[in-house]
Amino acid sequence: MFDLFKGLLFGIAYVAPIGMQNLYVINTALEQPKRRAYLIAAVVIFFDISLSLACFFGVGKLLDTVPILKLLLWLIGGGFVAVLGVQLILAKETPVNTETSAEPAIFRYRKAIVAAFAIAWLNPQAILDGTLLLGAFRASLPGIHGDLFVGGVGLSSIIWFTGLTTIVLLLKSQLNAKVLTWINRVCGVVMLGYAVKLLGQFVGSVL
Repeated sequence: MFDLFKGLLFGIAYVAPIGMQNLYVINTALEQPKRRAYLIAAVVIFFDISLSLACFFGVGKLLDTVPILKLLLWLIGGGFVAVLGVQLILAKETPVNTETSAEPAIFRYRKAIVAAFAIAWLNPQAILDGTLLLGAFRASLPGIHGDLFVGGVGLSSIIWFTGLTTIVLLLKSQLNAKVLTWINRVCGVVMLGYAVKLLGQFVGSVL
């Protein structure tokens, strides 16, 4: 059980710093009703856990072995994140949703799922960093110890993103449409920063 707890603490420390997944969960909880917010949080959790498992078992080696795959991920991931960032920056003021308010007219689960996948899996830097960090634990925790550790990492993802969604939903009623718009814009600018970093890595590798 100690290995499970160690994985839980490591997972929280790894996922807690502001990143694209956190921004996406926050933005979804601000704009969508409770049911949709938790559904999208569950999708983000699924892709985050799947990425952690892949990193733990060494998918980073595949990127090192096939350099063109890393280039494609930088290009496609950077472009997709840039689009998300621009959409957030240009989004118009949105009324604050409550339990009795009508759900937003325009929402597509397929688009939301693709976005959650892209944010998690189309970032080779995150894959490589995760592989280095989780791979080190994998090497030092053989057998059941490693299984418990990575199980704790997965549990941390569930706790973190569910908790983050809950906190934002509780605070949402205290925010007006203009504040939400500016939060969207700040999140959009941060996402553009990630996009520039990814595309810059692509350009730097090609040149």
